[in-house]
Amino acid sequence: MRLREPEGAAIGEVFAFLSGLYFRGKLSYAGAFGPRSSYVITTDRGLVTPHTRITRQDIEAFGGVDLADAGGEFLKPFLRDAEQLSRASPADDPVVLLGSIASKKYVEPLLEVFGTRLVFPKEFVGRGDMSRGGLLLRHVTAGTQLEYAPVATAIRRGRRPPKLEPLRKR
Repeated sequence: MRLREPEGAAIGEVFAFLSGLYFRGKLSYAGAFGPRSSYVITTDRGLVTPHTRITRQDIEAFGGVDLADAGGEFLKPFLRDAEQLSRASPADDPVVLLGSIASKKYVEPLLEVFGTRLVFPKEFVGRGDMSRGGLLLRHVTAGTQLEYAPVATAIRRGRRPPKLEPLRKR
């Protein structure tokens, strides 16, 4: 409903609503372990903070970009923001990607900009979206960060790990 209002809603809240567990896990984990600088990848606006307000028209514009070819409409603002982030951050600070590293459309451009600084939770390999979301939420609850590995040297697709143990209801 808030997407229809002039001020819209926070993109993080909207994406968490649309994608459920996975994006909620990303937001919670980023808030717990990287609250100073977390960003959402958009289809046509580059990187925005999770608090960036969007409207229904913005969602429609996002849907109008075909990410299958990851063309200039996606890459130009994405690279602009990644390069700005790279310049603004210390050269030895890791950049944590909480997304799938199997997708070249955003991993390859991020590797061009950040090189070996680009890392990801190594426990993500072989996991689907929902499993990654559950894993992130479990680590937030436990107060422990995942172990990171460089994307540049990672195995991008691996065997599926065992399912996460169901959480006990309290």
